Amino acid sequence: MLNLELQNVMKENSYTGKSKDDGAKKSAKTKKKSRFSKAAKKQSQSMVQIMNGDFLTKDFFLKNLTYIFFVVFLLILMVSKGYYVSQLSQDISDTEEELGEITSDYVETKAKLEEETRRTQLIEKLNPLGLKETINPTKVIRRKEEKK
Repeated sequence: MLNLELQNVMKENSYTGKSKDDGAKKSAKTKKKSRFSKAAKKQSQSMVQIMNGDFLTKDFFLKNLTYIFFVVFLLILMVSKGYYVSQLSQDISDTEEELGEITSDYVETKAKLEEETRRTQLIEKLNPLGLKETINPTKVIRRKEEKK
């Protein structure tokens, strides 16, 4: 029984066949890796933290508090911009409708004025006052100024 336990412990502590020189070579290779691979690892770790829910832990939350506030600020800004654009669009459509009403009033008033100031209409309105239309055309008398 003791021998069996000893064999199990020996299996866990088995020799891997690597020397100290292999470890030194491996560390030299890792130093040569670019910083991009470190950034990729960090990004994948961040994604894993988000998927696991570890980003909600106090340490991570406090470490990235400014970034979280910035993201929340951008979200609030985006929502408020949506409401602003919606309100602006509504104001533009209301103003265009008001402009259409004012334009139609202008055209209607101009048409009434032209109708009432026609020559025949004026003659009919001025007859009761005793004013009549002249038959002879008006003559213009121009005076020439003397040059000094």
